[in-house]
Amino acid sequence: MLMSTPLAAAAAGLGTGLSLIIAIGAQNAYVLRQGVRREHVGVIVTICAASDAVLIAAGIGGLGAVVRSVPTAVTVIAWIGAVFLVGYGVLAARRAWKQGEHLESDGAAEHSRRTAVLTCLALTWLNPHVYLDTVLLLGTVGNSYGSAHWAFAAGAVTASVLWFSGLGFGAGRLGRVLARPRAWRVLDAVIAVTMITIGVTMAARA
Repeated sequence: MLMSTPLAAAAAGLGTGLSLIIAIGAQNAYVLRQGVRREHVGVIVTICAASDAVLIAAGIGGLGAVVRSVPTAVTVIAWIGAVFLVGYGVLAARRAWKQGEHLESDGAAEHSRRTAVLTCLALTWLNPHVYLDTVLLLGTVGNSYGSAHWAFAAGAVTASVLWFSGLGFGAGRLGRVLARPRAWRVLDAVIAVTMITIGVTMAARA
C-alpha cells in the first residue's frame, strides 16, 4: 500500500483519470458532436462528469471487488452495449452518406433533450469499459493510497469534470470550421467508424 499525502494522492488521481478518459471513445465522440452542435451541452457534460463521480466513488468504496466477482454481468452489459454502439454508428454513417445534408436537417425531434440524455446515459452506462476502467482499475489504484484514497478519488473526479467541460464547451468553437456540410459528413464518418469499431471489438471480447 502506498503511503502518500492527500495532495499527492489527488494529483495521482488527476493524472490517472485523465489518462483513462482522454482516449477517443464512444462517449467522447458523442460529447464532441453535441458540443460542436451546441445542443444540450451543459446537460451532457453534467451527466458524463456526474456518472464518472458515482462510478469512481463506487470503485473506491469497494464495488470493484463485486464487479470482479461477477464476470457474467460484465459480459451481458458488453453485448447490450455492442448492439447499441453499432446501431448508433450505422445512423452516423447514414448521415455521412447523405450528400448535402446539413447539421440542422436531421431535426429537432431526433436531437431533443430527452433523446440526448438517453443516448448519453446509454453510451456511459452500457459500456463495460466503464466498470473495468473507472470502477475496477481506478478503485484498485485509489485504494492503494490507503487513508488518502478519497483524495485520489477527488483528483480523478476533477479530471473528469475538466475533460468533459473542455471537450463539450470547447468544441463549440469548431462551429465555424464545420459550417460546411462536407465537414459534418467527415465528422459523422469518424464517429461512425469509432462507434462501430468499438461495438464490434466489444462483442468480440464479450
